[in-house]
Amino acid sequence: MAAPQFLSYTGGLSSQLRRAGQWLAHSGIQLPNGGVARYYRADVQRNAGVSTEITGYALSAFVFLHAVTGEEEYLNRAHAAALFLTGVALDRSHGVMPFELEPAAFTYFFDCGIIVRSLLALWRVMHDEELLTVASAIGESMASDFARDDGRYWPILSLPDKRPLEMDALRWSRSTGCYQLKAAMAWRELAEATGDGRFEDRYQAALVNALATHEAFLPGHTELPKVMDRLHAYLYFLEGLLPGADDPRCAAALAQGIRRVSEYVDEIAPDFVRCDVLAQLLRIRLCVGEAEEPGDPLILPRHNRRQPGRQDATDADRLLSFQEPGGGYYFGRKAGEWAPHISPVSTVFAMQALEWWERRDAVDWRAII
Repeated sequence: MAAPQFLSYTGGLSSQLRRAGQWLAHSGIQLPNGGVARYYRADVQRNAGVSTEITGYALSAFVFLHAVTGEEEYLNRAHAAALFLTGVALDRSHGVMPFELEPAAFTYFFDCGIIVRSLLALWRVMHDEELLTVASAIGESMASDFARDDGRYWPILSLPDKRPLEMDALRWSRSTGCYQLKAAMAWRELAEATGDGRFEDRYQAALVNALATHEAFLPGHTELPKVMDRLHAYLYFLEGLLPGADDPRCAAALAQGIRRVSEYVDEIAPDFVRCDVLAQLLRIRLCVGEAEEPGDPLILPRHNRRQPGRQDATDADRLLSFQEPGGGYYFGRKAGEWAPHISPVSTVFAMQALEWWERRDAVDWRAII
């Protein structure tokens, strides 16, 4: 099966996109070895440690920026991130991708899927077979090392023994759940890249499990800020549905999910709101054609939409307000105050969401970061 050809486009760039790209490339969030820090703490002016997952997100973002701008610098940045993942981070002796390197104590199913997708994004541009080889190996590790007897997947394994960690139902990242469907998209992309139907079968099995369990994922916690955190994970599930959006089951879950997330955001955002949640919701609505004309309030549910002109800022403007002067995006805002964390994940999600908002003809769910 031939690999898909994702949309490539160039032209006038928005100010936010250029500033976000320059922050990713030049702020120091990407280290000289190609790895990318989890976030930058503005209050103490220091990066957190390097994360392989965040490096994967940044790699995909650099590929997206290269497609949008045509600038070779972004391809070079993507290549540096890939070399870090394949040459520094990958534990070839045990066949695993650690979560962090200091120490390399854990590996996460979800992170592995994000990394596979990032390597494949660059492979489609550079046609470097090493990228495909490593991506395939990690995809196989996801299927074998993390497998549970019930057909689902452990979220975290300890290293080097690959033992599953005890799960915690109140912490989504320590639980198995519908959000893992976004990681399973890696298998579908591997099937397209390699022609190996077993990868497609794994995605389809993950889809069935996710559809069977997603309704119980929200709210999932009695504390509203924790529910906002779970919205971030639930939106991963909605993103994972995109390959099957023409399937009535997926279409129904997408419509229901967009409505539920919108209602929770409307309820919780006055006290606590995450940039990545707003960006993910905007992206998913654009991908499924829910977004209407520029200026429409995308975040509010339809029954509670404001009338045009009641507020000066649109919801896209609200997302843009998270961009700090240097170009990165703040993680969130609580009680009207910005969190001190400037996040690569918030930056790449918001950057892509707003670019698609401005250029509807460029929306391509297959390129979702």
